[in-house]
Amino acid sequence: MDYEHVIEVTDLRRVYGGGFEAVRGITFSVARGEIFALLGTNGAGKTSTVELLEGLAPPDGGRVRVLGHDPHRERAAVRPRTGVMLQEGGFPSELTVRETVRMWAGCTTGARPAAEALGLVGLAGRADVRVKQLSGGERRRLDLALALLGRPEVLFLDEPTTGLDAEGRLDTWELVRALRDAGTAVLLTTHYLDEAEDLADRLAILHEGRIAATGTPGEVTAGRPARISFRLPRGYFLGDLPPLGPLGVSGHEMAGDRVRLRTREVQRTATGLLAWAETAGIELRDLDVRSASLEEAFLSIAREQPEVAA
Repeated sequence: MDYEHVIEVTDLRRVYGGGFEAVRGITFSVARGEIFALLGTNGAGKTSTVELLEGLAPPDGGRVRVLGHDPHRERAAVRPRTGVMLQEGGFPSELTVRETVRMWAGCTTGARPAAEALGLVGLAGRADVRVKQLSGGERRRLDLALALLGRPEVLFLDEPTTGLDAEGRLDTWELVRALRDAGTAVLLTTHYLDEAEDLADRLAILHEGRIAATGTPGEVTAGRPARISFRLPRGYFLGDLPPLGPLGVSGHEMAGDRVRLRTREVQRTATGLLAWAETAGIELRDLDVRSASLEEAFLSIAREQPEVAA
């Protein structure tokens, strides 16, 4: 059966001993052929949520469905159609890479050939190397190869690029996009916010067990002000600038000769500043104009949102 949303989470809750509610009624869905990033501040409930999605524990409230099934009670129907890349895999250190993949393939329904899996993650040339001789980044690639063995319809990636160099990260991003384009639903957790911003079609930021923000990366950052910074020439001060309010500036600060402005009307603000500088015959040195980033939205949530009682 085909499902528009291969992951459906409704009012999900998880409670630990002593009554601590780690997940406090969250709702979201992931469509087929979509990359969904689940981000979280420290202790936000991200790991608890992913464990429920993977069927490792039953929820204490609400409902979770993966491919139309309860991933805990109907594990046999879900597990063969999903792939899981954990934060850290445990491999027999004396086996070669090829032997490790073949061993894993023996436990995987409809496993792709070992050579194909290793080729996907750039380890074809390391097939005869013992696992203990792999670098940390290569072990992450092996983790990913094993998660892809069963040609999963739903792929859980937990910090997939930790330990990878810049080239390895980009290669992994391209592979994840290709899987998405082929119809795989990907649920990604990562501490690299640039990774989430670049890869995710949609995302949710968890904070204190609740979803604090969700949507496309652009939608999540849209409510945050852009930043404009520059250095004033010697002899000029903040008070010499044109009135900032009419230029759409919502906040400002100055450190030495560097001015930092916050604005939700970046074109209006930048145009006004440049027109003023042109008229005054001065140069705004080190001029930097940038839109709000996912990192700024994330940090704002982490710092400013107070805990809400359950």
